[in-house]
Amino acid sequence: MVNLELYKIFYAVAKCGSLTKTAEQLYISQPAVSQSIKQLEGQLNTVLFNRTHRGMELSEHGGKLIIDDVEKALEYLEAAENKISEMQQTPTGTLRIGATDSIFAHVLPDRIVEYHEKFPQVKIELVTGTTPETVEQLRDSRVDVGFVNLPLDNNDVNCMQTVAHLNDVFVAGREYVELKGRKVDLEELSAYPLLMIEQNTVARKTVTAFADTLGVALVPDVEVASWDFMIKLAVRGMGVGCIPREYVKHELDSGELFVVDTEPALPARGIGLAVAKTMTLPYALKEFVEMFKDSKVNA
Repeated sequence: MVNLELYKIFYAVAKCGSLTKTAEQLYISQPAVSQSIKQLEGQLNTVLFNRTHRGMELSEHGGKLIIDDVEKALEYLEAAENKISEMQQTPTGTLRIGATDSIFAHVLPDRIVEYHEKFPQVKIELVTGTTPETVEQLRDSRVDVGFVNLPLDNNDVNCMQTVAHLNDVFVAGREYVELKGRKVDLEELSAYPLLMIEQNTVARKTVTAFADTLGVALVPDVEVASWDFMIKLAVRGMGVGCIPREYVKHELDSGELFVVDTEPALPARGIGLAVAKTMTLPYALKEFVEMFKDSKVNA
């Protein structure tokens, strides 16, 4: 394969008609231009120019045969470079965001609306999944940015920052009024029917690990796949739910549920903004990430 730079110099000489003018245009020496033409002619095994007293003229059976194709090829390459440059300097294309349903519902709406109002030309795709699924989508380039439950132990993604904090609590309805208004240790609470999120989630693993350090086994009577379903069951008296306080504000404000004041309280955790480690951030994604810098989203 011939060095692309040789074709660029060939094209410049063809347009300038002079080695001297080409050297001035490309900011290289005249001998370097002459040597490049000789090298290209040697690799193609043909004479590309006739050297005349008027300058450099394309040869009939060499330069004239390839000049149009070289021009088109260089135009295609320039267009490709412009696309990359545009992507890096202008928010265009599609921004694919991965997160859980709850993070989309409680953490990201304002930011997504703000970004859309600022850059309406960028198409936004929302891809829902658990945190492990979002990490896999980041790794496989199926999403550009992911919002994941922390802590995260994965070497394939780069967690750039924490964008929100979640405070896990136990909540209950009027069926368990005896738990209201007093300190309840986890050992006592473990005897009640518990509603917990499914096992493969960061939220469940974090709460279970914390309880284990206290020697308490939190075994759910009902395991659910979504926070919304857990809230419905808790309101109907099916058990005591373990859920981020930020996801159950409405029911707490309305009095349908109350927070069980556990001793000790469950540890807070975060939501992180993550990208694939190999990801080069296009301009549209850089602008989106920038919105989260030096600020926390109110979940």
